[in-house]
Amino acid sequence: MSRRTWLFLIPFFIFVVGAGFLFRGLFSDPRKLESALIGQPVPEFALQDLFDLGKRHDRSLLTGRPLLLNVWATWCPTCQSEHAYLAQLAGEGVSIVGMNYKDDRNKAIGWLRDLGNPYQVTLYDPDGMLGLDLGVYGAPETFFIDSKGIIRYRHVGDINPEVWQSTLKAIYEGLQ
Repeated sequence: MSRRTWLFLIPFFIFVVGAGFLFRGLFSDPRKLESALIGQPVPEFALQDLFDLGKRHDRSLLTGRPLLLNVWATWCPTCQSEHAYLAQLAGEGVSIVGMNYKDDRNKAIGWLRDLGNPYQVTLYDPDGMLGLDLGVYGAPETFFIDSKGIIRYRHVGDINPEVWQSTLKAIYEGLQ
């Protein structure tokens, strides 16, 4: 083949490879984002409590019992739609720790006072550093954590009755 033919084929091969990646993405589930932290302890952190500026929490907060770590924000409309169901789960005895992510503290406090607070504790992550360490893409995301503080599952998107009953309830019960 001549040099001119190769110059013509290079863009064609780049196009084919790019099209292959895009085609593969059509069949992936956006709720199943792989996490390198599955099977790993929650990263070390020191964050303020949302309600009590003088109180700080660290990784030990997420040990001792199975729980959900729910990443949420007031700027997230999907977080608002899942909120009532999280309150229902908390009422049924599911342990939930909230992490307010890249948000305004006063708005977040008002939001929980208006809508109710399903969280046993709410961490305040204003700059998103713990979120970054967890690999959070956005809110809502929920991490299923066992009693030793090991991340066992990551759910991207809202938790609603259908998703809970079909998939997530069994995962949570498996943490017990």
